[in-house]
Amino acid sequence: MTTVHTHSAAAPLTPVQWLICVIASVGFAFDSYELLMLPLIVRPALADLLGVPPNSLEVNAWVGTMQYVPAVAGGIFGLLGGYLTDLLGRRRVLVWSILLYGFSAMAAGYASTVEWLLFWRCCTFVGVCVEFVAAVAWLSELFPNVRQREHIVGYTQAFGSIGGLMVTGAYYLIVTNAEALPMVRGTHEAWRYTLISGVIPAIPLMLIRPFLPESPTWRAKKAAGTLKRPSFAALFTPEFRRTTIVTTVMMACAYAAAFGAIQQMPRIVPGLEEVRQLERTAQEQTISGVQSFQELGGLAGRLLLAYLAAIIISRRRLLWVFQIPGLVLVPLVYFLVPSVGLSLAQWGIFLVGMATIAQFSFWGNYLPRVYPTHLRGTGESFAANVGGRMIGTMGALVTVSLVSSMPGDTLPVRLAYASAVVGTTAYLIGVVASRWLPEPKQEALPD
Repeated sequence: MTTVHTHSAAAPLTPVQWLICVIASVGFAFDSYELLMLPLIVRPALADLLGVPPNSLEVNAWVGTMQYVPAVAGGIFGLLGGYLTDLLGRRRVLVWSILLYGFSAMAAGYASTVEWLLFWRCCTFVGVCVEFVAAVAWLSELFPNVRQREHIVGYTQAFGSIGGLMVTGAYYLIVTNAEALPMVRGTHEAWRYTLISGVIPAIPLMLIRPFLPESPTWRAKKAAGTLKRPSFAALFTPEFRRTTIVTTVMMACAYAAAFGAIQQMPRIVPGLEEVRQLERTAQEQTISGVQSFQELGGLAGRLLLAYLAAIIISRRRLLWVFQIPGLVLVPLVYFLVPSVGLSLAQWGIFLVGMATIAQFSFWGNYLPRVYPTHLRGTGESFAANVGGRMIGTMGALVTVSLVSSMPGDTLPVRLAYASAVVGTTAYLIGVVASRWLPEPKQEALPD
């Protein structure tokens, strides 16, 4: 059986379609920008607000809360956002979600207590969770040509990793030049400036919003009165039950690997021999450098996924290209990094990021092809928010709770071992669950 697609040629993109791609790319980039700033700023932010050392147990306990509670809030409201995406339209929900996460990120930079920081991070997560679902449904329906759609959805999602590189670079510059910036709440704390920078995507969006079209598929069905009312119960009818359950489990595994392992690396790096002896600014710059390796790996994975998605027919085989190497890499990197040191942290997180982050782009390509128009946003939001945000991000809580029972003389070493256990388990479950992942019935989006 051949493994290569054949497609009819697509028409060149119009100026409006290019604008759509730009907005989607900006949205995906700042999704990652907002979320991936937390691993960079959480240690100094909590230490500052709690008044304790960065590697204290109090900070470790709050890290799990700061990662999981916003994800649950995002998951709950993300479900509602998916429902509203099907009910009110893709564009409207997309625009308001980006405005929400932009302005709430800025507000978090002015937080005076841990509780206020947690509240504003919850608001940011809500915006990001809703934006992902609305953007994927919107893009998929705006480009009916199969090959063009696969490339556009894949490559615009690759900007998620560009966003990670952007926040890594921004944090490095802010840490280096913090004393030259205006004071926020009487200090020059880099974590505050980094959070405030999250407002950037909201500014151009307010100017461009009038020129963005609604999904023609959704609009036509709405105008004709043939758009069925979305329903969560419909996701568990015999036609969609297997798809819903398997995708929810597998997205949970991808998020568990990301939150339970990858996002812990910035707290592991300060415990490495080469980094431990550095002064604070140099430590934070090194952490930012390691984070850039992760984001470059994620970008490579997303680009490879976007290329292979239009070539490999089987969605399961496409996913295995990333899952199977990840299952080997995660335990190797995290069990060995405390003894090998910074070089393994850099190149190991590049490869782990490549294998893991590519899976997020996979779901953006896969989910629109297995749900009809009236359930597309609802189905995507259930898998992404219940599976990914609400269940998968529990990986962060599990990791920090395992720290005390791991061997090792320091918290970063024990954290590395806990991350290895959680990340490997998540990958193993994901590979097993992929055996039951349904293949899309057709290349065109179902009506």
